[in-house]
Amino acid sequence: MMVLSVLIITTFLPKQPRFRYEFEKGTIWRNKDLVSPFSFAILKTNPQVDTDKKDAMDNVLPIYKLNKDLFNVVEDAFSNEFDVKWRSNAFPETESHVYKQAALKLLKSIYDKGIVAINNKHVKGSSGHYDFSLLRNNISKTVSTHDVFTVQSALEYFKENFTSVNLKMKEAVVNLAEDHLQPNIIFDEKMTSVVQASMVSSLSTTRGMVQKGELIIAKDNVVDDEIYQKLLSFKEAYEAQTKTIGDRRVVYYGQILLVGFIVSLLMVFLKLFRKDIFADNRQLSLILLVITIMLLALTWAIKLDLPSLYYIPYCIVPIIIRILFDTRLALYLHLLVVLISGFFVPNSFEFVFYQVTAGMVAIYSIRNLIKREQLLLSALFILSAYFISFVGISLLREGSFSQIEWINFVPFIVSVMLSLLAYPLIYAFEKMFGITSDVALIELTNTNNKLLRELAFKAPGTFQHSLQVANLAEAAIFKIGGNSLLVRAGALYHDIGKIENPQYFIENQNTAQSPHDKLPYEQSAQIIIKHVHKGIEITRRYQLPESVIDFIRTHHGNTRVDYFYQSFLKNSPEKFVDENIFRYPGPIPFSKETGVLMLADSVEAASRSLKNPDAQSINDLVERIINYKLEQNQLDNCDITFKDIETIKLIFKTMLMSIYHVRIDYQQTV
Repeated sequence: MMVLSVLIITTFLPKQPRFRYEFEKGTIWRNKDLVSPFSFAILKTNPQVDTDKKDAMDNVLPIYKLNKDLFNVVEDAFSNEFDVKWRSNAFPETESHVYKQAALKLLKSIYDKGIVAINNKHVKGSSGHYDFSLLRNNISKTVSTHDVFTVQSALEYFKENFTSVNLKMKEAVVNLAEDHLQPNIIFDEKMTSVVQASMVSSLSTTRGMVQKGELIIAKDNVVDDEIYQKLLSFKEAYEAQTKTIGDRRVVYYGQILLVGFIVSLLMVFLKLFRKDIFADNRQLSLILLVITIMLLALTWAIKLDLPSLYYIPYCIVPIIIRILFDTRLALYLHLLVVLISGFFVPNSFEFVFYQVTAGMVAIYSIRNLIKREQLLLSALFILSAYFISFVGISLLREGSFSQIEWINFVPFIVSVMLSLLAYPLIYAFEKMFGITSDVALIELTNTNNKLLRELAFKAPGTFQHSLQVANLAEAAIFKIGGNSLLVRAGALYHDIGKIENPQYFIENQNTAQSPHDKLPYEQSAQIIIKHVHKGIEITRRYQLPESVIDFIRTHHGNTRVDYFYQSFLKNSPEKFVDENIFRYPGPIPFSKETGVLMLADSVEAASRSLKNPDAQSINDLVERIINYKLEQNQLDNCDITFKDIETIKLIFKTMLMSIYHVRIDYQQTV
C-alpha cells in the first residue's frame, strides 16, 4: 500500500526542476552572489501592468458608426406626415411643396453632418464634449461631439434656418421636424471593446533586460523593490526553461526518493508508537488515502494554474485524523503532508508556516467532537490563525499596513470554508473503513435509538443494569485515562443479546419461579452463555462498529457460569462434568476500556444481591469481585496497572454507596 501510494503521488506531481532560492522583499540575501546564467526580461509589477492597461484603454477613442440609411426612412415618414398636417391645418396648397422641400433640405444637411447621442461615461472634463472615432464608409476619422449635432442642437439649428412669414405654419413644421430628429451616429460598444482588448494585448509586460553573466544580487545585500522584481523575473524565466531543458526522469527519481522517505517515516512512527494502526490494513489504507488525495489536490491546483495554492483546505487533514484517531497522529500526518507540498509551492517557508500553525490550531480546537458547533468554532479559530500569520508576514514583507494587499487573504477564507467538508468526509470514511469516531459513539449512546429502545421494552431490567454499568465504567475510565465515550457505548450494548429470552436472566424476572427451575444445569448455562453470541449477531445486523462489539465478546472473558457449575457439582457428584460447557468462549479483555467494563459489569450485577447494603458489605463485595477477576487472569491482556485497580475499586465503592444511599459513620476523636 505504501509503495502504491508513493507511485500514485509521484506520477502526477510536476516534473520540472525546482527553483532553488527563497526570497522576500526587504530581507537580506544570505546566499552567494547570484549571477544570471542566461539573459532574461525584467517583468513589470502588477500595479505597473494595471496602470499601462488603464492608460492604453483610456487612449482608445470610443468608436461610433454613421447610419447612412436613416435619413431615407426619416424623409419618407416626414413627407407623409407633412402632407397630412398641411391639409388638416388648411394651409395653401400652392406653398406645400416649397416648404416641404425646404424642411427636407434642412433635415438632410443635419443628418449629413450627423446627430450623436452623448454618452456620459466618455465625457472628460467639464466641457461636456469628447473626441471619438467616426466610421464612415469604413474609414475612421477623429471627430469631436462639438463638431456634430445632438438632437437638441439639431432642433435649434432647424428653428434658426427654417423661415416662414406664417408663424403658425413655421411652428407646425418645426414640431414635425422635432419628431423626426434622432441620432444617426451610434456608439459601437463591441468594436470599441475589440480595439481596447487588442491594444491591451499588445502591451509589453517587461521593462528592460538582465544580460547573461550580469550580477542580479550580491551576498548580504537587501532585497529592495527593484531587485525583488529581478528575482521574480529570473525565477519565472528559470522555471519556463526547465520545463523543456530539465530531465523529467531524474526529477521523477528525486520525487520518489523524497516522498518515499517521508512516507517511510510515517510507517516507522506507526510501527513504534501506534502498532494497532500499523497492524490494521483498513486504518493504514485510510491514512495513505488521505495523504494521496491531498497531494493529488495540490497537483490538480498546480496544473490548473490556480491564482493561489492557499485555496486548498490543508487543515482538513488534521481535523479528520484527529477525530478518527488521535492528536499526535493528526499533527504528525499534517506535518508530513505540508513538508511534501513545500517542495512544489512558491515561498515554501511561508507556506509551511501558514499551514503548520493553522493545523496546530485545528487540532487544539477539536479535542473531542461532541457538538456540531465545534466544527464552526474550529473554522473560526483556523481563520484567526491564518489572519494573524497573514498580517504578520505582510508587515515583515511590506513594512506598512497601507501596503497590505487584503485581496490576497481571500484564498484563506475559501480554504477554511472548504475545511467544513471534514464533517461529511468523516462519516464517509467511517462507513468505508469501519472506523468509529466520537461522533458515531455519541449517536450510539443515545438511548432513544431503535436498538436500545427495544432493549428497554423487552428487557427493562437488563436495560437498567446496562445504564448503571455505563455510569460505573465511564467514571472509572475517565479517572485512569481512556476513551470514556467508547466505554459508555460498550456498556449500553454489552448485554444486548438478552433481548432474546430475557426471562431467563434474573434482572428481568418478576415472579418467584424461574424458567431455569425446569431445565438441566448444562442447558441453563448454555442459555446464559448464548447471550454473548446473540449480542454479536444482533449488533452486526444493526451494523454497529467492531470496537463496540468487542465489549460484548469480552465482558465475561472466559470465566465460568459459576452458579450453574457449582449447582451441577453439588447435585450430580457422580457425573463427569465438561467444564467448557459452563465456560464463556472469551476472549478475555484486551484494552483498558474492555477490562474496566468487565469489572463494572460483575460488580454491578453482584451488588444487586446485597440484602442490606452498607459501607462494609459494598467494600467487601468490590474487593472480592475484582480480586477474583485478577486471580482468574482475566485482566492479563489489559494495560491496567495495580494503581489503576485501586482507583477503580475506590470509584466503584463510592458510586455504589451513592446508588444504595449508604451513609458513612464518622467517629469523632477527642
